[in-house]
Amino acid sequence: MAEIDWEDPYCGSGNNCYRIGVDGDGNSYIAVAGQEDRPLTDSRAALSALIRDIKAGKADHLLEG
Repeated sequence: MAEIDWEDPYCGSGNNCYRIGVDGDGNSYIAVAGQEDRPLTDSRAALSALIRDIKAGKADHLLEG
């Protein structure tokens, strides 16, 4: 397995912190901070699409409530 270059954690007030990382083989990773040994893995293209969709508001409904 290639070495993962993790970003600093993204934390919400009182919530778990998430980390996003990439490796040299073109894979991307999302994990709960402190549990980087159990990441969700996909391609960098999939991570880019996820970030674009979130920025476009396609996940705003998850913030309601």
